[in-house]
Amino acid sequence: MNTIKTFILMLSLTLLLLLTGLIWTGDPAGVIIFLFIALGINFFAFWSSDRLVLKMSKARLVEPHEAPELHAIVDEEVYLAAIPKPKVFIMESDSPNAFATGRSKKHASIAVTTGIQRILNKNELGGVIAHELAHVGNRDTLIMTIVAAMAMAIGLIAMIARFSMFFGRFGGR
Repeated sequence: MNTIKTFILMLSLTLLLLLTGLIWTGDPAGVIIFLFIALGINFFAFWSSDRLVLKMSKARLVEPHEAPELHAIVDEEVYLAAIPKPKVFIMESDSPNAFATGRSKKHASIAVTTGIQRILNKNELGGVIAHELAHVGNRDTLIMTIVAAMAMAIGLIAMIARFSMFFGRFGGR
């Protein structure tokens, strides 16, 4: 079901950008330009957004020998969830937080802060990781990624509208 939702969201994003191209330019050439913009945003959102999120949060990949207790918790939870083990990342932050990202179960990552590791015991951290793995298992992470791309596209449309009003586009209206 989440695959269908993802497709609908990507289609909505494309149609929104095509409509913007038609309104902004008033001719089919604008639609073609915005079709390429929509395809670029969809492609980027699907294939690269997980790496961007991890980079923005300054998460670093940790191997089992670097964080054995964290990997043990993740190993236990993925066994119980019957999904492939995601890559494990740590963010240097006192804020207690964790998130999952990735376009599929095979391409998933989970990140936890040093703060959450410090304040939660093993069972509590296991519950947080299980929650994040549920997002991975249900493909919620892909939907969240596409929704973020739609928000970016809406911001792009707002910026185009602002400059269009300033420079007198929208067909002279």
